[in-house]
Amino acid sequence: MTASRTMPHVAAASDSGQSFLQRLNSEWHERALQVFMFIVLAHWAEHLFQAYQIYVMGWPRPKANGLIGLWYPWLIKSETLHYGYALVMLICLWFLRKGFTGVSYTWWMVAFWIQFWHHIEHFLLIFQATTHHNFWGRPVPCSILQLIFPRVELHLFYNTIVFIPMVIGMYYHMFPPVNEEQRATCTCAWHHDELPSAA
Repeated sequence: MTASRTMPHVAAASDSGQSFLQRLNSEWHERALQVFMFIVLAHWAEHLFQAYQIYVMGWPRPKANGLIGLWYPWLIKSETLHYGYALVMLICLWFLRKGFTGVSYTWWMVAFWIQFWHHIEHFLLIFQATTHHNFWGRPVPCSILQLIFPRVELHLFYNTIVFIPMVIGMYYHMFPPVNEEQRATCTCAWHHDELPSAA
């Protein structure tokens, strides 16, 4: 490990002898989080646009398929797409976890475990769609909490309760408490001592 010249308080790993996951959680961590957050925000935009179609434009729910659904309604109605995103989200949360430390790691793992359950719900949906056997006598695939809450609102809720601890975790990762600054192995943290001093 060598000290980073641009971030003196952060250890940057050398290229030699590091696995892909080690590099992903050290020198590539900041860029990986940026890409991951772009994917998450794009997914959020789809859900919010779908809610806008229902609550503001007054579209019937079967027609409110978000932005992509305007051109590819069959894709949005596919459980494969929704399960794929839930799985990608779960994998990214898991593989990027080791770049986090202390309180940021705790919040990141809260997001992971909530997303794990969200993934189970999507697995139940794709299982029913694939086997053409719907649970609980429903006419369409139905997850457990969907027995109580409508699907659009339920998945908005799921995305919210995963997103909030993710953002808190990223905040503490970028602005770590002083006693945790030395433990980071990536360049994500913003260090106050590197900001230009006021004249």
